[in-house]
Amino acid sequence: MKRRILLPTDFSNNAWHAMLYAMELYKADSCDFFILNVFSATSNIIDSLINMEPGSELYELAQENSETGLAQVLDKIALKAFNNPKHHFTTISTFNNPLEAIKDTVEDKDIELIVMGSKGVTNSRKSAFGSVSLYVMEKVRNCPVIVVPESATYKLPKEIVFPTSYKTHFKQRELNYLVDIAKKCEATIAVLHISKDGKLNEEQVERKKMLETYFEEVATTFHNLSNHSIQTALNLFVESRPSDMVAFINKKHTFFDSVLTHPMVKELNFNMKVPVLVMHDLRN
Repeated sequence: MKRRILLPTDFSNNAWHAMLYAMELYKADSCDFFILNVFSATSNIIDSLINMEPGSELYELAQENSETGLAQVLDKIALKAFNNPKHHFTTISTFNNPLEAIKDTVEDKDIELIVMGSKGVTNSRKSAFGSVSLYVMEKVRNCPVIVVPESATYKLPKEIVFPTSYKTHFKQRELNYLVDIAKKCEATIAVLHISKDGKLNEEQVERKKMLETYFEEVATTFHNLSNHSIQTALNLFVESRPSDMVAFINKKHTFFDSVLTHPMVKELNFNMKVPVLVMHDLRN
Protein backbone atom coordinates (compact mmCIF):
# COMPACT_ATOMS: atom_id res chain seq x y z
CA MET A 1 0.00 0.00 0.00
CA LYS A 2 1.39 3.37 -1.03
CA ARG A 3 1.86 6.16 1.45
CA ARG A 4 0.17 9.43 0.53
CA ILE A 5 2.27 12.37 1.62
CA LEU A 6 1.60 16.08 1.13
CA LEU A 7 4.51 18.43 0.43
CA PRO A 8 3.37 22.08 0.55
CA THR A 9 5.73 24.48 -1.21
CA ASP A 10 6.07 28.22 -1.74
CA PHE A 11 9.23 27.51 -3.78
CA SER A 12 11.45 28.60 -0.89
CA ASN A 13 14.72 26.87 0.00
CA ASN A 14 13.12 25.64 3.22
CA ALA A 15 10.26 23.97 1.32
CA TRP A 16 12.74 22.27 -1.03
CA HIS A 17 14.78 21.11 1.95
CA ALA A 18 11.64 19.57 3.50
CA MET A 19 10.94 17.68 0.25
CA LEU A 20 14.44 16.20 0.26
CA TYR A 21 13.97 15.18 3.89
CA ALA A 22 10.67 13.43 3.07
CA MET A 23 12.19 11.58 0.12
CA GLU A 24 15.09 10.40 2.25
CA LEU A 25 12.92 9.42 5.23
CA TYR A 26 10.62 7.33 3.03
CA LYS A 27 13.15 6.16 0.45
CA ALA A 28 12.32 2.51 1.11
CA ASP A 29 8.54 3.04 0.90
CA SER A 30 6.19 3.24 -2.05
CA CYS A 31 4.90 6.82 -1.91
CA ASP A 32 2.56 9.13 -3.74
CA PHE A 33 3.91 12.62 -3.04
CA PHE A 34 1.51 15.51 -3.66
CA ILE A 35 3.38 18.80 -4.16
CA LEU A 36 1.01 21.66 -3.36
CA ASN A 37 1.46 25.32 -4.26
CA VAL A 38 -1.16 27.87 -3.27
CA PHE A 39 -1.17 31.05 -5.34
CA SER A 40 -2.65 34.51 -4.85
CA ALA A 41 -2.36 37.84 -6.67
CA THR A 42 -0.82 39.89 -3.87
CA SER A 43 0.85 39.41 -0.54
CA ASN A 44 -2.50 40.29 1.04
CA ILE A 45 -4.31 36.97 0.75
CA ILE A 46 -7.68 38.35 1.89
CA ASP A 47 -7.60 41.04 -0.79
CA SER A 48 -6.71 38.43 -3.38
CA LEU A 49 -9.57 36.16 -2.39
CA ILE A 50 -12.03 39.05 -2.58
CA ASN A 51 -10.80 40.80 -5.70
CA MET A 52 -9.15 38.21 -7.95
CA GLU A 53 -11.55 36.13 -10.05
CA PRO A 54 -10.73 33.19 -12.35
CA GLY A 55 -10.20 34.51 -15.85
CA SER A 56 -8.86 37.89 -14.73
CA GLU A 57 -5.37 38.92 -15.80
CA LEU A 58 -4.06 38.80 -12.24
CA TYR A 59 -5.49 35.34 -11.68
CA GLU A 60 -4.12 33.92 -14.93
CA LEU A 61 -0.65 35.36 -14.26
CA ALA A 62 -0.56 34.02 -10.70
CA GLN A 63 -1.74 30.60 -11.85
CA GLU A 64 0.86 30.51 -14.63
CA ASN A 65 3.63 31.37 -12.16
CA SER A 66 2.41 28.65 -9.80
CA GLU A 67 2.27 25.98 -12.50
CA THR A 68 5.66 27.03 -13.88
CA GLY A 69 7.15 26.84 -10.41
CA LEU A 70 5.75 23.35 -9.85
CA ALA A 71 7.11 22.18 -13.20
CA GLN A 72 10.52 23.51 -12.19
CA VAL A 73 10.32 21.57 -8.92
CA LEU A 74 9.68 18.34 -10.87
CA ASP A 75 12.58 19.18 -13.21
CA LYS A 76 14.80 19.78 -10.19
CA ILE A 77 13.86 16.41 -8.73
CA ALA A 78 14.71 14.73 -12.03
CA LEU A 79 17.90 16.74 -12.49
CA LYS A 80 19.14 15.80 -9.03
CA ALA A 81 18.60 12.14 -9.98
CA PHE A 82 16.02 11.47 -7.28
CA ASN A 83 14.70 8.74 -9.52
CA ASN A 84 13.42 6.40 -6.85
CA PRO A 85 11.09 3.98 -8.69
CA LYS A 86 8.99 3.72 -5.53
CA HIS A 87 8.16 7.45 -5.56
CA HIS A 88 5.50 9.13 -7.69
CA PHE A 89 4.91 12.88 -7.77
CA THR A 90 1.71 14.80 -8.47
CA THR A 91 1.58 18.60 -8.51
CA ILE A 92 -1.40 20.66 -7.33
CA SER A 93 -1.79 24.37 -8.06
CA THR A 94 -4.71 26.07 -6.33
CA PHE A 95 -5.98 29.56 -5.55
CA ASN A 96 -6.93 29.77 -1.90
CA ASN A 97 -5.82 30.74 1.55
CA PRO A 98 -2.79 28.42 2.03
CA LEU A 99 -4.05 27.25 5.41
CA GLU A 100 -7.41 26.15 4.02
CA ALA A 101 -5.84 24.69 0.88
CA ILE A 102 -3.74 22.33 2.98
CA LYS A 103 -6.78 21.19 4.95
CA ASP A 104 -8.78 20.67 1.74
CA THR A 105 -5.99 18.68 0.10
CA VAL A 106 -5.61 16.44 3.14
CA GLU A 107 -9.31 15.57 2.81
CA ASP A 108 -9.51 15.35 -1.00
CA LYS A 109 -6.37 13.25 -1.48
CA ASP A 110 -6.68 11.13 1.66
CA ILE A 111 -3.29 12.38 2.87
CA GLU A 112 -1.75 10.45 5.76
CA LEU A 113 1.22 12.72 6.48
CA ILE A 114 2.32 16.30 5.78
CA VAL A 115 6.01 17.18 5.49
CA MET A 116 6.73 20.90 5.24
CA GLY A 117 9.31 23.57 5.94
CA SER A 118 9.22 25.47 9.21
CA LYS A 119 9.15 28.81 7.41
CA GLY A 120 8.54 30.10 3.91
CA VAL A 121 9.97 32.73 1.63
CA THR A 122 10.00 35.44 4.31
CA ASN A 123 12.14 33.21 6.59
CA SER A 124 12.02 35.59 9.54
CA ARG A 125 14.91 35.06 11.91
CA LYS A 126 12.76 36.22 14.81
CA SER A 127 10.59 33.11 14.85
CA ALA A 128 11.24 29.38 14.68
CA PHE A 129 7.93 28.69 12.93
CA GLY A 130 6.10 30.58 10.21
CA SER A 131 2.39 31.28 10.48
CA VAL A 132 1.42 28.50 8.07
CA SER A 133 3.45 25.79 9.83
CA LEU A 134 2.07 26.90 13.20
CA TYR A 135 -1.48 26.67 11.87
CA VAL A 136 -0.92 23.23 10.36
CA MET A 137 0.62 21.89 13.57
CA GLU A 138 -2.28 23.11 15.64
CA LYS A 139 -5.33 22.99 13.37
CA VAL A 140 -4.92 20.12 10.90
CA ARG A 141 -5.84 17.55 13.49
CA ASN A 142 -6.69 14.59 11.26
CA CYS A 143 -3.16 14.20 9.90
CA PRO A 144 0.29 14.15 11.49
CA VAL A 145 2.88 16.64 10.27
CA ILE A 146 6.66 16.78 10.18
CA VAL A 147 8.00 20.34 10.19
CA VAL A 148 11.56 20.55 8.90
CA PRO A 149 13.83 23.55 9.60
CA GLU A 150 16.20 24.50 6.80
CA SER A 151 19.21 23.85 9.03
CA ALA A 152 18.20 20.21 9.67
CA THR A 153 20.40 17.54 8.13
CA TYR A 154 19.14 14.95 5.67
CA LYS A 155 20.29 12.06 7.82
CA LEU A 156 17.65 9.77 9.23
CA PRO A 157 16.91 10.27 12.94
CA LYS A 158 18.73 8.06 15.39
CA GLU A 159 17.25 9.60 18.55
CA ILE A 160 13.73 10.99 18.74
CA VAL A 161 12.87 13.00 21.85
CA PHE A 162 9.33 12.52 23.13
CA PRO A 163 8.65 15.02 25.94
CA THR A 164 5.79 14.28 28.30
CA SER A 165 4.37 15.24 31.67
CA TYR A 166 2.70 11.80 32.06
CA LYS A 167 -0.40 13.79 33.00
CA THR A 168 -2.48 13.00 29.91
CA HIS A 169 -3.82 9.74 28.56
CA PHE A 170 -2.06 8.07 25.61
CA LYS A 171 -3.56 5.82 22.97
CA GLN A 172 -1.36 3.48 20.97
CA ARG A 173 -2.90 4.68 17.70
CA GLU A 174 -1.80 8.24 18.46
CA LEU A 175 1.81 7.10 18.56
CA ASN A 176 1.81 4.98 15.40
CA TYR A 177 3.85 7.39 13.30
CA LEU A 178 6.45 7.86 16.00
CA VAL A 179 6.89 4.10 16.37
CA ASP A 180 6.90 3.66 12.58
CA ILE A 181 9.67 6.22 12.08
CA ALA A 182 11.69 4.79 14.97
CA LYS A 183 11.46 1.30 13.43
CA LYS A 184 12.23 2.54 9.93
CA CYS A 185 15.31 4.46 11.06
CA GLU A 186 16.34 2.07 13.84
CA ALA A 187 16.11 5.07 16.13
CA THR A 188 15.85 5.27 19.90
CA ILE A 189 12.89 7.06 21.45
CA ALA A 190 14.11 9.20 24.33
CA VAL A 191 11.11 9.82 26.61
CA LEU A 192 11.72 13.06 28.48
CA HIS A 193 9.69 13.75 31.63
CA ILE A 194 9.67 17.47 32.47
CA SER A 195 8.32 18.52 35.87
CA LYS A 196 8.88 20.82 38.82
CA ASP A 197 10.18 18.21 41.23
CA GLY A 198 10.77 15.06 39.15
CA LYS A 199 8.37 12.99 41.23
CA LEU A 200 5.61 10.82 39.72
CA ASN A 201 2.28 10.13 41.36
CA GLU A 202 0.50 6.79 40.99
CA GLU A 203 -1.39 7.84 37.86
CA GLN A 204 1.78 9.10 36.18
CA VAL A 205 3.56 5.84 36.99
CA GLU A 206 0.80 3.93 35.24
CA ARG A 207 1.04 6.13 32.15
CA LYS A 208 4.79 5.62 32.04
CA LYS A 209 4.18 1.86 32.09
CA MET A 210 1.73 2.29 29.20
CA LEU A 211 4.41 4.06 27.16
CA GLU A 212 6.86 1.26 27.92
CA THR A 213 4.32 -1.16 26.46
CA TYR A 214 3.59 0.97 23.40
CA PHE A 215 7.30 1.38 22.66
CA GLU A 216 8.29 -2.22 23.38
CA GLU A 217 9.19 -2.89 19.73
CA VAL A 218 11.74 -0.06 19.58
CA ALA A 219 14.71 0.99 21.68
CA THR A 220 13.53 3.36 24.41
CA THR A 221 15.24 5.36 27.13
CA PHE A 222 13.59 7.36 29.91
CA HIS A 223 14.87 10.65 31.27
CA ASN A 224 13.84 13.30 33.80
CA LEU A 225 14.49 17.02 33.97
CA SER A 226 13.11 19.14 36.81
CA ASN A 227 13.23 22.74 37.96
CA HIS A 228 13.21 24.00 34.37
CA SER A 229 10.52 25.43 32.15
CA ILE A 230 9.36 23.19 29.29
CA GLN A 231 11.19 25.36 26.78
CA THR A 232 14.45 25.42 28.73
CA ALA A 233 14.35 21.69 29.46
CA LEU A 234 13.82 20.80 25.79
CA ASN A 235 16.62 23.10 24.71
CA LEU A 236 19.02 21.69 27.28
CA PHE A 237 18.18 18.09 26.46
CA VAL A 238 18.29 18.34 22.66
CA GLU A 239 21.43 20.47 22.58
CA SER A 240 23.31 18.15 24.95
CA ARG A 241 22.59 14.98 22.96
CA PRO A 242 22.69 13.67 19.38
CA SER A 243 18.92 14.14 19.09
CA ASP A 244 17.59 14.28 15.51
CA MET A 245 13.86 14.85 16.00
CA VAL A 246 11.34 16.02 18.59
CA ALA A 247 7.88 14.42 18.66
CA PHE A 248 4.70 15.66 20.36
CA ILE A 249 1.12 14.59 20.71
CA ASN A 250 -1.05 17.65 20.25
CA LYS A 251 -3.53 17.44 23.09
CA LYS A 252 -5.64 20.56 23.25
CA HIS A 253 -5.22 22.72 26.35
CA THR A 254 -2.61 20.41 27.82
CA PHE A 255 1.12 19.87 27.45
CA PHE A 256 1.56 20.42 23.72
CA ASP A 257 -0.75 23.40 23.72
CA SER A 258 1.37 25.06 26.39
CA VAL A 259 4.45 24.59 24.22
CA LEU A 260 2.89 25.75 20.98
CA THR A 261 1.14 28.83 22.30
CA HIS A 262 3.79 29.92 24.78
CA PRO A 263 5.29 33.24 23.64
CA MET A 264 8.77 31.72 23.87
CA VAL A 265 8.01 29.10 21.22
CA LYS A 266 9.30 31.41 18.51
CA GLU A 267 12.65 31.59 20.23
CA LEU A 268 13.19 27.88 20.86
CA ASN A 269 16.62 27.01 19.52
CA PHE A 270 15.94 23.30 19.09
CA ASN A 271 13.24 24.04 16.53
CA MET A 272 15.88 25.54 14.26
CA LYS A 273 17.97 22.38 14.24
CA VAL A 274 15.82 19.27 14.21
CA PRO A 275 12.50 18.30 12.60
CA VAL A 276 9.38 18.24 14.73
CA LEU A 277 6.81 15.44 14.40
CA VAL A 278 3.34 16.47 15.57
CA MET A 279 0.73 13.78 16.15
CA HIS A 280 -2.77 14.35 17.44
CA ASP A 281 -5.09 13.43 20.26
CA LEU A 282 -7.70 11.19 18.63
CA ARG A 283 -10.34 12.26 21.14
CA ASN A 284 -10.35 15.83 19.77
